[in-house]
Amino acid sequence: MSGYQGKKNIPRITSDRLLIKGGKIVNDDQSFCADIYMEDGVIKQIGENLIVPGGVKTIDAHGRMLMPGGIDVHTRFQMPDRGMTSADDFYQGTKAALAGGTTMIIDHVLPEPGVSLISAFEQWREWADSKSCCDYSLHVDVTEWHKGIQEEMEALVKDHGVNSFLIYLAYKDIFQLTDSQVYEVFSVIRDLGAIAQVHAENGDIVAEEQRRILEQGITGPEGHVLSHPEEVEAEAVNRSVTVANQTNCPLYVTKVMSKSAADVIAQARKKGTVVYGEPITASLGTDGSHYWSKNWAKAAAFVTSPPLSPDPTTPDYLNSLLSCGDLQVTGSAHCPFNTAQRAVGKDDFSLIPEGVNGTEERLSIIWDKCVVTGKMDENQFVAVTSTNAAKIFNLYPRKGRIAVGSDADLVLWDPDSTKIISAKSHNSTVEYNIFEGTEVRGGPLVVISQGKIVLEDGNLHATEGSGRYVARKPFPDYVYKRIKARSKLAELRGVPRGLYDGPVCEVSVTPKAMTPASSAKTSPAKQPSQPVRNLHHSGFSLSGAQIDDNVPRRNTQRIVAPPGGRANITTLG
Repeated sequence: MSGYQGKKNIPRITSDRLLIKGGKIVNDDQSFCADIYMEDGVIKQIGENLIVPGGVKTIDAHGRMLMPGGIDVHTRFQMPDRGMTSADDFYQGTKAALAGGTTMIIDHVLPEPGVSLISAFEQWREWADSKSCCDYSLHVDVTEWHKGIQEEMEALVKDHGVNSFLIYLAYKDIFQLTDSQVYEVFSVIRDLGAIAQVHAENGDIVAEEQRRILEQGITGPEGHVLSHPEEVEAEAVNRSVTVANQTNCPLYVTKVMSKSAADVIAQARKKGTVVYGEPITASLGTDGSHYWSKNWAKAAAFVTSPPLSPDPTTPDYLNSLLSCGDLQVTGSAHCPFNTAQRAVGKDDFSLIPEGVNGTEERLSIIWDKCVVTGKMDENQFVAVTSTNAAKIFNLYPRKGRIAVGSDADLVLWDPDSTKIISAKSHNSTVEYNIFEGTEVRGGPLVVISQGKIVLEDGNLHATEGSGRYVARKPFPDYVYKRIKARSKLAELRGVPRGLYDGPVCEVSVTPKAMTPASSAKTSPAKQPSQPVRNLHHSGFSLSGAQIDDNVPRRNTQRIVAPPGGRANITTLG
């Protein structure tokens, strides 16, 4: 075998060579029985009666399903928030991911306004490289907009392997961009061949609702969901779909939390929009009734934006849409804070740091809610937990598939195992688990990451800092084939016609008060105030006799054309 060193019966490192016998290989498009041999973190052979070196560790799958490791497309490990940091760092977060059968995560870089995208990206790389136990990649959030940001985005795509950027329609005066800025950002993202991700909520309405509800004396976590009504999520999804259509930019909606937001995505897809929806473990596995819990700390543990829907039928609805293909990928948005951190908002729900757990529970929740119930088969399960994400973010077929040459990130799945989720046994560091007491069927028996066994017999062997950064190229075929086809159709052409040479009315234009150009704006909070013309002091009234009626007008030439005059533009029929 290539890369093999030493005598046959003295393997170099036993764990670097692995044979799995008698497994049922499950990809997104087919299932078949075969053995798999992997070496140096890569799948080398698939088939029967494989010829492999001696001294190889062998696992007997006993006919159980062997799937590509899960890809959690949305995590926020070690996320800074007002001087605090979310409770699970890259070590604890990726360890929890591996325990649940996820072998790759894509985290979000969140630059503070004023901090450059590149330096924020490098900070996240430094954190993740030293702590991550599994392979990872990074989305970059765009929290302000000016010319310098565009240049940094180009550098991130070209030199740093980033092909996805997230913009916010929420968090007014902090991260929120205006519609015209979103239009500009989407245009840049399309030209770079990247994916435009959007946090979809109407930030202006949320800010007003928060103020109104706090004024009514409601300060607890229920105020969070009351101030983020479902329709502000659906409205923002619809707006981002509209801008994406106008700019011919592929759209990816993160954290689909409500029925109406999911419906907007499903309808847009039926009309041909290139849009993908990402429900998360929380929205698929629980609901927002807990915001009214008498236990403040428990209620606060569910605070995330957009919030969990108080409608208890929402998880089943979202699982159905995920099963039929209207929603395509699943993340966890894993970003829990401990109770002391949440208590920053004990007297004001709008100050509670946001985020829930879900990276460890994601695969089991989806299996239990979708496969056990007969909504989807095991192939569709692999698609929504791994393969679709790999295709959208240009990781395929290195990730998201069991094939020769693919990374040896695998999960031996036990469909019959049952487990009751609890904070007592989870791998997160927080005191509350939002799925506490939920019984799930289906879970990982063995997890293999980079060709090494990291979970076996219930024992986790995660190695801090072993995770590699995975660069992603722009223009993923899965997404951009359609975008390129549309760009050819979308070329606008004017109507050829003769010159108009008829009468032209003369108008006087009153200059508008100047507003700053959208591309010069940094953040809504820092917008310079412009002098505004006081309309009460203007020299005219809108109707009736004018104060200067007795002053002779300046000469203008009035042209009267005969009916149906000389211009072909005015001739009838």
